[in-house]
Parts: sequence; C-alpha cells; structure tokens
Amino acid sequence: MKYILENPVAGTIGLVKYQCTLQWRNGKIIADEPPSSGGGDQGPDPHSLLASAVASCALITMRMYIDRKGWNIPQLQVNVNMYQEKVNEKLTTIIDRDIVFDEGVPEDQKLKLQEIANLCPISKILENDIKLRTFIFKTGETKTIKYANDEITVLWKPAFCQHSTRCWKQLPQVFNPSIQKWIDPNGAPAERVAEQVKRCPSGALTFLYPSDQPGKPVQPV
Repeated sequence: MKYILENPVAGTIGLVKYQCTLQWRNGKIIADEPPSSGGGDQGPDPHSLLASAVASCALITMRMYIDRKGWNIPQLQVNVNMYQEKVNEKLTTIIDRDIVFDEGVPEDQKLKLQEIANLCPISKILENDIKLRTFIFKTGETKTIKYANDEITVLWKPAFCQHSTRCWKQLPQVFNPSIQKWIDPNGAPAERVAEQVKRCPSGALTFLYPSDQPGKPVQPV
C-alpha cells in the first residue's frame, strides 16, 4: 500500500466558526463556510474544494496533452458544479464539468480534450469504487504486548487496533498478522520501524528506544 500523497493533508479547527486550516506539503489553505451556514467565508467551503480538485486536475491533464501535441491553445477554462438526487432511497451525486474553449479551437481537438479530461486522476478516483475510512487516535491504559530487540521496543495495544492495515502493507518484513508473534522488530532498522509505527492512526502501536522513558504516544504522521 502506497498513499498518493507523500504527506497527508492535515486540517485543524479552533473556535472561529467554521474556519479550518489545511496544511499541505508546501503551505496552508483556509477553508470556511459561507455566512448563510454560520461561517465567515474566509476560504472555499468543502464542496468548492472538491469542485476545485475536479477542475484543476482536468486542466492540468489537458495542458500536459496540449503541450505534448504542440497545439495552439493558450487558455482554456473548466467550470464545475454538482447536485444530488435520491431515487429509491439511493443518493446519487452528479458532478458537471464544463470545458470552455476560446474561439478557433478545432472541433476534433475539443473532442479529444473532452476525452483526456475524463482520464485525469481525480476523474478515475471518483468514477471507481471509493471507501472512506475514519480513524481516531486513542490513549489510555489497556493490555499491552511488547516486541523488543536491543534497539527498539514496539508496544501493541490490541484493544485500540482499528485495522488500518498501514503497518503490514507498508512494512511487511516487520508486521505479519498471519502469525501469532506478528511483530518482528529485527525485520528492519529501528529508525524505519519507528517511522512506520508513527503512521498508526489508532494508538495501537507505539515505540520506545532503550533510553526512553514511557511517555505520551506519538501522534500519527
């Protein structure tokens, strides 16, 4: 398992309704709700952010194709909106993406770019199966099993495990759920084991170095 993003987008919210700060790999984005929903409208709302992903991915993909072909299309625009309809208790979301060309673009190039827009990565995500998983990081005292060598001790709290599968899919030489003693800290360097443990979103996995004193668990990265 390899995530698409090298680092996750991290969102935080304080007491200002309903302003969120979204940290991405090279900066911050503010998301908010409009005044009609009680927000301050200081940034795009979540639906607008989704629409922005659909628009920007199509534009980037089309621009790559245009440049590769050497076509004379200096600018193009994509408008995105969405609506929902419920039929037989099933809710369906329809996302409309309109491509707007300047005058003079040949019809065959328009049709080809329509096809290319539908092949952009975000389109492929939305048009195939999507599973949304939500994890929470737990702390507290519960049964803890230790797996140790001279360089690192991995602590596992079975009651906290939410089975994100990040551990064994990303570092199978250390984590193998098909056997009883499923964590082998000798399977990778201690630094790599620690890095993987930090990715656990549930608090089920933590670690200690020999010189460490037990402290608060490391939040996932």
